[in-house]
Amino acid sequence: MRIDGRKSDEIRPISIQRGFIHYAQGSTLISFGNTKVLCVAMVEEGVPPFLRGSKTGWLTAEYSMLPYSTPNRSPREIDQKKGRSYEIQRIIGRSLRAVVDLNKIPEKTIWIDCDVLQADGGTRCAAITGSFISLLDVDRWLREKRIIEGSIIKDFVAAISVGIVNGEPLLDLSFYEDSRASVDMNVVMTARDKFVEVQVSGEGYAFSYEILNRLIALAQKGIKSLIAREKKLIDSEYGNSFSNQE
Repeated sequence: MRIDGRKSDEIRPISIQRGFIHYAQGSTLISFGNTKVLCVAMVEEGVPPFLRGSKTGWLTAEYSMLPYSTPNRSPREIDQKKGRSYEIQRIIGRSLRAVVDLNKIPEKTIWIDCDVLQADGGTRCAAITGSFISLLDVDRWLREKRIIEGSIIKDFVAAISVGIVNGEPLLDLSFYEDSRASVDMNVVMTARDKFVEVQVSGEGYAFSYEILNRLIALAQKGIKSLIAREKKLIDSEYGNSFSNQE
C-alpha cells in the first residue's frame, strides 16, 4: 500500500467540474487527488502569421502555476515563462493538436489556458486531460453555432504519470512519490492506443527495456480508465454525436 492507501495501479480520486468559467466556450476544473488544475478553452478569430491564408486553424496552450499552488509561494511568471512552464504548455498544445482537425476551423485559433491552483504531482497530465474535456465543450459550441459541421475531434486523448518508487512500478505519482522516483515517466495516448508523447528519465538509475515496457503497460491501463471517463461524459450529454470516433 502507498502512503495514501492506493494500490500500485490505482489512480488518485478524480473530480471534474465542467463549465467553471462563465465566459469561456469550454472550461474544466480537474483534480487528481490534491492536484487541481483549471483548464479553459476559448475560440478567437485569426491565426498566427505563419498560417494566414492557409485555410486552416490553430490550437495553442499556455500553462502557469499560481503563486499559492505550492507550499512556498512562487512569483508569477509575468515577463517570461520559466523553462518548465514553457515545456509543459508546448506538450499540452501538441497533445491536443494530435486529436483535432484544424482544417475545419479555418482562420480561427483555440486558446487553451491551464492554471495550476494546487500542485501535488502530475500537473501536466491533469492539464492535458482536463484541457481535452474543455475541448469537447468547445466542439459542442462550434456545432451549436453552426460554425462547423460534424466534429473537430478525431480521437480522445489523456495523460498519466508512472514511475519506479522503491523498486515498484506505480501509477499516477503524487509529489511525494515523484520526488523519490528512480524512474519517472509521463505518457500521452489516444483512445486508439497511439502515443502522442512519452517522457521518461532515470534519476541516478539506468533502467532496462523490461522496466520500460512495464511502465508503458501501466500507463496504458491508467489512460484507458481516463478515456472511459471522458467518453462517459460524452455519452451522457451528447448522445451519438461522437459515434464516428469509436
